[in-house]
Amino acid sequence: MEASMPTERINVALLTASQALFLIAATTVLTLSGVVGQRLAPDPSFATLPVALMQITTLFVTFPASILMKRRGRRTGFLIGTILGGVTGGSISALGVITGSFAIFCLGNMLLGVYQAFAMYYRFAAVESASDGFRARAISLVMAGGVVAAIFGPWNASYSQSLTSGNPEAGPFFVAAGLAVVATILIGMLEIPKVSEPEGGGSGRQLGLIAGQPAFIVALLAAAIGYAVMVLIMTATPIAMNQDGFTISQTALVMQFHVMGMFAPSFITGSLIARAGVLNILLAGGVIMLGAIGIALSGVALWQYMIALLLLGVGWNFLFIGGSTLLTETHTQQERGKVQGLNDFAIFSLVALGSALSGVLLNSLGWLTLNAMAIPIVAVTLMATLWIRLGRRQESPSPAAD
Repeated sequence: MEASMPTERINVALLTASQALFLIAATTVLTLSGVVGQRLAPDPSFATLPVALMQITTLFVTFPASILMKRRGRRTGFLIGTILGGVTGGSISALGVITGSFAIFCLGNMLLGVYQAFAMYYRFAAVESASDGFRARAISLVMAGGVVAAIFGPWNASYSQSLTSGNPEAGPFFVAAGLAVVATILIGMLEIPKVSEPEGGGSGRQLGLIAGQPAFIVALLAAAIGYAVMVLIMTATPIAMNQDGFTISQTALVMQFHVMGMFAPSFITGSLIARAGVLNILLAGGVIMLGAIGIALSGVALWQYMIALLLLGVGWNFLFIGGSTLLTETHTQQERGKVQGLNDFAIFSLVALGSALSGVLLNSLGWLTLNAMAIPIVAVTLMATLWIRLGRRQESPSPAAD
């Protein structure tokens, strides 16, 4: 049963605000955790381990979170995410900074990964609570939370350090925990109808047969490689800038550009895919990401960091949304659960690997070499996309084949 018009708009407004509050916490982690890890870790190579543990936790909590919410409802799951993940995770992260304990700080980041696992379903909840004519707009409005976070996330990582002058890096995590309290209140006001999701092992073709489709291979490569390369470079950026002598406020500015590049294009990416074709958008995403790497390799001035990370975000947006769109061509409604599950597991496995390797590669090889290593990885996505594009043109010479 669909929600009434006032209820659906209230739900979407609450979810948009909750999305923004979560992404402020996530951006705080991405801006600060590597720098904090570098100071607290017993070995500089472990600097990005807290961020990696956040992604690994998200990977393993996502499926149980989906099952829990299927049985208990979205609101119950989201409250677990905000309270256990956001409030507790942010507070423990701050405690790790205050006590100088790398282990406690890592634990806090892991709990923030629980927050992320549940928050990933905000956009689905918006669709479930919206009428047919409002669903597309509902998703766009929830995505708008990322634009808000692009402004306030890095700002929190920089300016709220004054709240805990003795341990300045604890302040932003305390703020993230406080914002999770606000999110808890907002989530408690949701009125989302309980909707059953398709069973992951339902009817349909065998998963191996589905995964062997060229479109599935390209969709997975685009989304997974685009996400992993973005996280690899993004996680290393605050540490590299710190090594180059930039202030935390300058690093926050660069992260603002990056997060804006990640989310602002979402308002038009769908329209661009409809007009130009999903494969052309994937090609554009790969080229933009290579452009970002090229600018990063050209030097380490502030403007080079800013433009490189902005383009890195845009490239991720095109590859991730384009890959997710292409994935929908590879399965039926009955096959959706297991296909999306395999896709998400593969993506976050590579994301976790990228987070873990980021500090190791930066410490051992340096910023320039780390970026250069990403070039052939992105090139794989471009070549795979050209491969399927050529195959579709041979089957159908019309422009619609792209």
